Amino acid sequence: MEINLLPGQEAHIAALAARTGRSFDDIVQEALSHWAERETDLAKFRETLDESEASLARGEGIEITAEAMHELAEDVNRRGRERLAAKQAGA
Repeated sequence: MEINLLPGQEAHIAALAARTGRSFDDIVQEALSHWAERETDLAKFRETLDESEASLARGEGIEITAEAMHELAEDVNRRGRERLAAKQAGA
């Protein structure tokens, strides 16, 4: 397979190869490996995004508001105080 790089890309890879002592081909292969990994991660993210959107469409989501976040924080604090009190009572 033959790949035609833009002059700037080729110069960048050649400079990197000279600076690191690695071969041009090794650098290109590593770059393609990183690209494939990124594409896989992106596909997984898109899948979870699609699942989330479907869940919301089915009405399974909850609305996050400032009031809901405040209630959550109060609940977390209350449970923490209860655990601490129970731990101190048992000590």
